Amino acid sequence: MEISQKIIKHYKQFSTFTYPGCYQEYLKKNLPDDIEDIGLLVRKNIIHRTTLAAGNTGSNADLRFGDMTKLPWWKQPEDDILLTASSMLAELFRRDKKGLTLKRKTENKIILTCRYTSILMASILKSKGIPCRVRAGHANYFDMGSLGKVSTDHWINQYWDKKQKRWVTIDVDGSLSIFDKSVDPYDIKNGQFDFPAQAWRDVRSGKIPAKHFYNAGHVFGMLPVLWSLFYDFHSLMSNEIHYNHGPKYSNPKVFENMTESELKEVDKLANLLLDPDKNFEKLTKIYNTKKEFRLLVGGLL
Repeated sequence: MEISQKIIKHYKQFSTFTYPGCYQEYLKKNLPDDIEDIGLLVRKNIIHRTTLAAGNTGSNADLRFGDMTKLPWWKQPEDDILLTASSMLAELFRRDKKGLTLKRKTENKIILTCRYTSILMASILKSKGIPCRVRAGHANYFDMGSLGKVSTDHWINQYWDKKQKRWVTIDVDGSLSIFDKSVDPYDIKNGQFDFPAQAWRDVRSGKIPAKHFYNAGHVFGMLPVLWSLFYDFHSLMSNEIHYNHGPKYSNPKVFENMTESELKEVDKLANLLLDPDKNFEKLTKIYNTKKEFRLLVGGLL
């Protein structure tokens, strides 16, 4: 697959969220160059909030993410605090002057979710001159327990392999806990991850029931797909927005009252997002001109 140098350049550049600040040279020179080695290093410094909640059970029964009993009782997720790569790195260094290390003590790890893992991974690869982008969507390769076979909201990465001339899809956050062994977290094949553009089209057409898609906020249906669609759109435009932010349609009450005309506008966006490289110019134009999709609400916005 051939893509333009403009697209390559776009995904080499840092965003507000992926910019590592004063740690850029450290990431470039002190970290390994192998993608899997980098991924393991990132994963060994982060505890997912669900792991914190579950403790030493489930995928952490073997303590692969650390001994949760080492954490103080008051420890909480830090998603609202460490929003950017530079803030994550600063906090990692504050807690352990060695920075990113495979031997980080459990109590010194940062507690974050998949969005943050993907942002940190993108920051490292960009620091090494490797085009990388954050993608949002839904993963069906996790064991969701009593929820059954659902596709849960998830954030991953794609990096450009210049030798193979293709985007390689990787899941660093899930790399140590994917129960479906047919999925290689460092080379996820087409169809193994539910990108939201296709999910939106499938739900709208009735091909897949909306309840197949799930959000960690315990929401099923089209709304989680819409959230992921806008997360993915903004991430492709190098604006990896926070969970609490989204266009006005992300508000459940606004979503419930969307007109068919408004839904068709989202349909058009989804159609373009099916092939973001081919439609890069059109997506960029929408991002720069369509306020309904660009302006965000939520939090203090």
